[in-house]
Amino acid sequence: MAENNTEQEFRDVMKECRTLFAKKLHDYGASWRILRPSSLTDQLFIKAKRIRSLEIKKESLVGEGIRPEFIALINYGIVGLIQLERGFSDQVDITPEEAIALYDRHAAEALSLMLRKNHDYDEAWRSMRVTSYTDFILTKLQRIREIEDLEGQTLVSEGIDANYMDIINYAVFGAIKLKD
Repeated sequence: MAENNTEQEFRDVMKECRTLFAKKLHDYGASWRILRPSSLTDQLFIKAKRIRSLEIKKESLVGEGIRPEFIALINYGIVGLIQLERGFSDQVDITPEEAIALYDRHAAEALSLMLRKNHDYDEAWRSMRVTSYTDFILTKLQRIREIEDLEGQTLVSEGIDANYMDIINYAVFGAIKLKD
């Protein structure tokens, strides 16, 4: 029963993220297509650092809280997966419909991975602190930076795509826990 609840909670957060993604796609188009991998990594990094800063300071002077940053991490994580698959471009080269289709495919892959891992880890994420998700996301981003610096030539490590998937899933868990 808990797994079904987790699956539904995950789907609910992803639906919220997709709605925001579609609205931004309407407003800006797929402007993110011009982001090179290192710039996307830095965008994810500043979102995660802001979460950590707010967790430590317990105050936001901008007025936005932690949960919207987890939502941003989810969407930028999916953008990262799209960029890995398609490469970056000097101009917007996909339609909003194509962008949504790519988004949906990668969101489904993230859900599938979460379900497999959640089975093996037996809902352990529910007992974790939200601050741990933040730290794990920052660790994953540091790993991505190292892999980028190595130009992808790792010896034993998972690739950037696996790290993006983990970032997405940790961010979804954070968004679920902060929904209440």
